[in-house]
Amino acid sequence: MRSGFSLITAIIFIVLVATLSMLALSFSSFSTKQTSDLFLREQAELLLQSGTEFALLAISGHQITAANGCLNQINSQYPEAGANAIFDINITINYMGNGLNAASGGNCNLLSDIVDTNESNVTVIIDTIVETTPANTISTEPIRLHRRTIQKP
Repeated sequence: MRSGFSLITAIIFIVLVATLSMLALSFSSFSTKQTSDLFLREQAELLLQSGTEFALLAISGHQITAANGCLNQINSQYPEAGANAIFDINITINYMGNGLNAASGGNCNLLSDIVDTNESNVTVIIDTIVETTPANTISTEPIRLHRRTIQKP
């Protein structure tokens, strides 16, 4: 009778230890996944800020003429273009200002051409969207961030 009771006690102890080990492994893998997702989200937020600043730089270096038109869209991928890309960066630029359609040959994303002051002329609204690529296998959850900025270049 005693050896049977010891055998049952040993089996219950082994099942208990195995259950606790599986729980510890589950928490460990969840923590690792959460850490990598947090890292990718922080990276996307930095790309969002950098994309907006790059758009401002590109606008300031772009001369609006009938031949050049307006700079309406910028698309990029990070860290490199192609199959190894982790993030898609899409920047849309909308303009507000007097005479922009005439100066650009009608190719501006023009929101308004009614601007009262010269100081407000050629104001831009920059929409920056950073999202994981569809072929991304690093992140388990899709990441999509949007930032809208109004600037005077």
